Amino acid sequence: MEYFLTEQQKEIQKLARTIAEEKVLPVRAELDEKEEFPWEIMKVLADTDLFGVYIPEEYGGLGGGVFDLCLVVEELSRVCSGVAVTYAASGLGTFTLLQYGTEEQKQKYLPDIASGRKLAAFGLTEANAGSDAGGIEMTATRTSGGYILNGTKQFITNGGDAEVYTVIALTDKAKGPRGASAFLVDKDTPGFTFGRKEKKLGIRASSTRELVFEDCFIPEENLIGREGIGFILTMKLLDRSRPGLGAQAVGLAQGALEAAVDYARQRIQFGHPIISLQAVQMMLADMAMQVEAARALVYAAARTIDSGAKDFTQESAMSKVFASDTAMRVTTDAMQVFGGVGYMRDYPIEKMFRDAKITQIYEGANQVLRTEIAFQLRKKKMAPA
Repeated sequence: MEYFLTEQQKEIQKLARTIAEEKVLPVRAELDEKEEFPWEIMKVLADTDLFGVYIPEEYGGLGGGVFDLCLVVEELSRVCSGVAVTYAASGLGTFTLLQYGTEEQKQKYLPDIASGRKLAAFGLTEANAGSDAGGIEMTATRTSGGYILNGTKQFITNGGDAEVYTVIALTDKAKGPRGASAFLVDKDTPGFTFGRKEKKLGIRASSTRELVFEDCFIPEENLIGREGIGFILTMKLLDRSRPGLGAQAVGLAQGALEAAVDYARQRIQFGHPIISLQAVQMMLADMAMQVEAARALVYAAARTIDSGAKDFTQESAMSKVFASDTAMRVTTDAMQVFGGVGYMRDYPIEKMFRDAKITQIYEGANQVLRTEIAFQLRKKKMAPA
């Protein structure tokens, strides 16, 4: 379908696809098998300025928005979601700074992030705070010249490899979520360490670690915004970032669809390629429609955000839920098309199937986001038919 990309967006899309096919594809199985962080690919993305697609030009970026980021994430995910989420998580760790940071904070951090010299990460999830983001317990205690951070964050993408972290902690425990604040933390800050690298079902090339803070001093100039608005900033961040996760799911589903079509053309059963069988044709047709519908919704949500709209919670949640459910359905059906060989690691569908599941879980479990969509429907006055 024609999505009326600008010339710059077409170049971004083309470049990301070239990198995915030439640099990622030859090593994706090895990265997955070894659970190896894709530093060499991150360097290629940095050298081609793709880390700066969503960052303003005055900070070294290309001046695009969420939609431009989605284009890159989709193309990388078409080949390897583990690589794609490593790239995308740096944007997740940057959005709050980009939207609400001071000029001094932006000047200090954004040029290095835009150039890819430093990766970013976002620290919200804790052992008792997953989908219930308001359940965080990590504290930031006021002291002379700054704050003392104590506590842990769990399942943090790019944890241990990123250089810059946006972390949410309680500056006033008595207020619960209304007492949360956002902080910028450098990797080499004393008192800030990391747990072991988690062993995961999918997206194995990305690193997932615990962040550990033990009497970690953070200067007051590293507070983003003001005290007590950390939870609000988090919700706004997730609204802005979810189409990127939707793009990950779309790219993954697109890659699975293409692999299934190619295999169905080659696989001979009953004297004919299985793509000539009506049962297989119906599956492939449904997969293609689902992928295109998911892409349209993700692109529309991203463009709505970039347009400057003030309220896009519903659209953002819809794009994530629909696209991730699509990725799970399409990879499942693609494995069915492959049959027994699809279950083997010699073929890419086994990996895509494993990678797809997490898209329904992180950045808000789909069941929780469905309740958010329903809440938005309840509070909005619907136009009469």
